[in-house]
Amino acid sequence: MPFNGPGVPPLQQIVSRHSHEVAVAARKIRSVTCPLCHQRKARRACPALGQQICAVCCGTKRLTEIRCPSDCVYLASAREHPPAVAVRRRQQDVGSLIGAMRDLNQRQSELFFLVCTLVSRYKTIEWETPSDKDVIDAVSSLASTFETAAKGIIYEHRPSSATAERLAAALKPAILEAGRGGGTAFERDATVVLRRIVDAATELRNTTGTATAFLDLLHRTIQKEDNSTQSGAPSEEPTRLIVP
Repeated sequence: MPFNGPGVPPLQQIVSRHSHEVAVAARKIRSVTCPLCHQRKARRACPALGQQICAVCCGTKRLTEIRCPSDCVYLASAREHPPAVAVRRRQQDVGSLIGAMRDLNQRQSELFFLVCTLVSRYKTIEWETPSDKDVIDAVSSLASTFETAAKGIIYEHRPSSATAERLAAALKPAILEAGRGGGTAFERDATVVLRRIVDAATELRNTTGTATAFLDLLHRTIQKEDNSTQSGAPSEEPTRLIVP
């Protein structure tokens, strides 16, 4: 007995239509699954990736794996209303820096913040990833150089690693410019400040057991308010410490 009757589509058409519906359903499932984790539903439009992603990936990969544009609504919202855990972390970070600046006078405190800002903004070469050890090595060598200069002896102390040496070379001109005309008094201040940064980085590295704990802290707490336009106009806002 033939399967097809009056008004009944051929079997081949039924199979073809069913396959098409399955394919459409599969595409829909794929379209709502986050392309980053491939697990959760994608419900947030990511302007950086040009596709939908899940809220978890948006929150955890923001500004790390995802280069979020400054006009992203989710980025702006997170900055205006950070979660409690982020607020506590920021308070701890700021507390660590303030603790490291204890009993420094105003000039020394400004220099401390300047050096930390320079370290946080240091641009490495493509294949190089500095660690806290490199920061400690670079800053310690600069401290020794300024300490020697304060005694009237000109001697360039050099770090033990190439990475630290490049960092020291990048930091020194800016420090010298900041202390131009300061003479021996500035050299003494620089020695105190640089030693304090070494102590802070060493303590944090030893406490956390993380190779970049101090660098990570600087990146989290030192922020440049970037009001530049698409044309690359520089920001007029100064770099500042993010205080909760």
